[in-house]
Amino acid sequence: MSAAQTPSAFTKVNLRDVEDSAVAFGLSEIQEARFCAGDLGAHATGLAHHVLRPGRRQAFGHRHVAAEEIYVVLSGHGRLRLDHEIIDVALRDAIRVAPTVARKFEAGPEGLELLVFGPSTPGDGEILSDFWTD
Repeated sequence: MSAAQTPSAFTKVNLRDVEDSAVAFGLSEIQEARFCAGDLGAHATGLAHHVLRPGRRQAFGHRHVAAEEIYVVLSGHGRLRLDHEIIDVALRDAIRVAPTVARKFEAGPEGLELLVFGPSTPGDGEILSDFWTD
């Protein structure tokens, strides 16, 4: 492989420079959602950055067929519904979620900022629009 064909050994991206997908779906009043793997040129690892507005819940829940995810709270606090259980989450909490577990976050009064890590598995997720609607 020539030098021109060799993939870069690293990529640096500022999370705020990644497109906010929430804008395209009309969800900006609820959250920001940046899916960073493409911008980083990552092939096997998924990375997302979510910011929930104060007192808001994510627009929908979701679960996966095979992808395990880890969520890390960067700022704020709130709650996370996991199937039928609701847990409190706070600064620097790391939460591993098995693939088939339905999940959805709710921000506290100062908002909630999260990093999400998992494998890159296009088509593996299921959107749950009626999850945690009370």
